[in-house]
Amino acid sequence: MGREIIRRIPWQKKLTSIRSWRSNHTASITEFPSTEPSAFSDHQLLVQSLEECKFSGNSAVVIGTHARMIKLGYETCPSLASLLITAYISFNNLNFARQLLNEVPHWKFKLVSSNLIIASFMKMGDVDIAKKVFIKMPKRDLVTWNSMIGGFVRNARFDEAFRLFRKMLNSNMEPDKFTFSSIITSCGRAGALDQAKWVHGLLTEKRIELNFILSSALIDMYSKCGRIETAKSIFEKVRHDDVSVWNAMINGLAMHGLAMDAIATFFKIEDENILPDSITFVGILTACSHCGLTQQGREYFNLMRTKYAIEPQLEHYGSMVDLFGRAGLLEEAYEVIKGMPMDPDVVIWRAFLSACRTHKNLSLGEVAMSKISHLGSGDYVLLSNTYCSVSKWDTAENVRHVMRQKGVNKSRGKSWIEFGGVIHQFKSGDKSHPETESIYKILEGLIGRVRDEGFKPVTELVLMDISEEEKEGNLNHHSEKLALAYGILKSSPGSEIRVSKNLRTCIDCHSWMKLVSKVLKRVIIVRDRIRFHQIEDGLCTCGDYW
Repeated sequence: MGREIIRRIPWQKKLTSIRSWRSNHTASITEFPSTEPSAFSDHQLLVQSLEECKFSGNSAVVIGTHARMIKLGYETCPSLASLLITAYISFNNLNFARQLLNEVPHWKFKLVSSNLIIASFMKMGDVDIAKKVFIKMPKRDLVTWNSMIGGFVRNARFDEAFRLFRKMLNSNMEPDKFTFSSIITSCGRAGALDQAKWVHGLLTEKRIELNFILSSALIDMYSKCGRIETAKSIFEKVRHDDVSVWNAMINGLAMHGLAMDAIATFFKIEDENILPDSITFVGILTACSHCGLTQQGREYFNLMRTKYAIEPQLEHYGSMVDLFGRAGLLEEAYEVIKGMPMDPDVVIWRAFLSACRTHKNLSLGEVAMSKISHLGSGDYVLLSNTYCSVSKWDTAENVRHVMRQKGVNKSRGKSWIEFGGVIHQFKSGDKSHPETESIYKILEGLIGRVRDEGFKPVTELVLMDISEEEKEGNLNHHSEKLALAYGILKSSPGSEIRVSKNLRTCIDCHSWMKLVSKVLKRVIIVRDRIRFHQIEDGLCTCGDYW
């Protein structure tokens, strides 16, 4: 085997404790005479073995090396322990990796090893362990800070990314292009415009040269923060020699429902001698979907194959299903699914199920439900709501009963609003905010004013067999209404209000906000899971199609 030992250790997939493993397995090593040069020390051989573990694809080798380390008394040796931890992470054995970090002096690890461990845990979504390593590091370099900030962003912990970025600046560590790329992405995904402006200003102040990655990130950031005109301005000023810059602009226009602008931008690509890629066509098809341009969507779907030799992937078929589903062309959407050369994934079936719920097609909704192998809370809720929409209350309750039996909880919607550089988050009926009393006072006043203007709650959206009065009460305290009320409470008259939501905003809230904008003469911008809605004087840029 060319190593000092050959390890024959039974590998148990469900090992949960290092302590129990030690007692059971360290005695099961079978040693053979070494064929390595005698000058090689035990430490050198263990390092070599752990390095080879990364490429072996055999988890038993890691276990064997670990056992050898214990027997030779090297388990707490920082240089070896760090390699062992990364080896366990590479085989997705996070439990052993966590326990080792609790038992060894990881603050003595070399800087490169600590950085690798942080990056590995962040990649696996174990943010708290990465934070623990970071906090105890006696020395940090730029890679350390970038791994932490990028990890926070990747795991949607945007507040922590912002705080750590400020801490980095206060520690006199200069950010680089990678740092700015991560924090710009965080601003966009959180919809934090104030933070976005500050970060952009800092980027300019530090004279960081824009490459195509940063240019694309800035366009995407301003698009997601509701400033599509700023995104356009940046697009016009930066270099266009990489398709990712074009993709950022097209996708930004798509999420704002500016389909014709997206199509016009697509036509300019050829003038610049840039070839569109598969992401370009996802953006164009999304733009068509948001505006009901079914014929144009068909044409672009065909164009990608006939002119650019780009074979449609799952995302493109999903976009076509969404395009036809939103337009109520459910049979055509189903034909797209049946004609796919690959198996449709759960995202496609859920998009189809959502369209069936919107257009009240029970039979096709049940087909979609039957194709989703691992049902989540949203799937049950969609099917239940489909039954409710046609007043099949008993069948809907049966679906809810199955949810309760299986312990499936409904995912709650949440909305948030940025004020003073802080993101304030709300859930439906939320009373946890320190200014709850004032928020509800503002909200009740708004409800009364829009009612006087003739607003009638869309009570059919409360899909339960209860009284109309009870349904209206359920609608009044949706998360986006609470966020809007807080925005009105804290902002000056006539100023713009921006609200973000993690789900598709409901028809009732959308109609209600249109009247609020008219009554208060305010611009309200809502970013939901689907797109942007810019509401002004009782009208919305989506044209009530989303």
